[in-house]
Amino acid sequence: MDTAPAQVTVALDAVIMAVSDRQPRLLVVGPESDLPVLPAGPLDPRGDATLELGLRRCVVEQTGLEVGYVEQLYTFGDRGRRPDAGPQRQLSVAYLALVREAAPPLEAGFLDVYELFPWEDHRNGEPAVLGETIRPALARWAGDDPDRRERVATCLGPPWDGIRVLERYELLYSAGLVDECALDAGQAPAGRGVGRAMRFDHRRIAATALGRLRGKLTYRPVVFELLPERFTLLELQRTVEALAGTTLHKQNFRRLVERTGLVEGTGERVRGLGGRPAELFRYRPAVLTERPRPGVTPLYR
Repeated sequence: MDTAPAQVTVALDAVIMAVSDRQPRLLVVGPESDLPVLPAGPLDPRGDATLELGLRRCVVEQTGLEVGYVEQLYTFGDRGRRPDAGPQRQLSVAYLALVREAAPPLEAGFLDVYELFPWEDHRNGEPAVLGETIRPALARWAGDDPDRRERVATCLGPPWDGIRVLERYELLYSAGLVDECALDAGQAPAGRGVGRAMRFDHRRIAATALGRLRGKLTYRPVVFELLPERFTLLELQRTVEALAGTTLHKQNFRRLVERTGLVEGTGERVRGLGGRPAELFRYRPAVLTERPRPGVTPLYR
């Protein structure tokens, strides 16, 4: 029996998200030819006054990017989650950060989130990968097992619950439909897994963040962290749709935003591609004291 004291290390992982060209984007580091990884680094127990300050330090060192909005996401500590850690048990304290996309000065870049989770983008209807690949494979995996069949139905619906991002990823992992399943077993993946794989458990961390962000849209005005100071209502709607992975009814969305006092007009207008110039709006911080849940709840057609 091994009586040696367990060695535990603490890492800080950053899920840094932006929205550009109507796509949610994730900051990753490393060569494009390799599996992407999240910006991360070890906690400096002597130098970092807080975990958040340590996270910000790690992000600057790895990407050169100064992040604004940051919130703690989750602590990941399953045994064997980092094969390169040797006998050490590595805990990762993950944070979600929201930024406006810019080119990082160091070896980092933004990756389309739906490259990782192609089954999550329903803006043009149900993704083909769900009907052609995922549903048939999960039906075979579930077979006549009632627990598996219930799990599949809960994750995939109907109705589709956009917030269950992590549950769906873990379902696909259990069924062997993502390459991380083979990688974690020490095997070379066949390259037929659904979506783009990430190193270690970083796609699981990213799934946790996307689900958290989708849920947070319903009760906190976090979407404005991703927009310029002045924006049109269409830009606001497109940003919410990109994150939620669904389309919204234009007039209902505008009535919701205006009725809840989330934004105010600036009196300025900007000319678009056609039609009359669109009014520019800005976020109203006072809404935080006016309403207990000042979010932008997605309205489905």
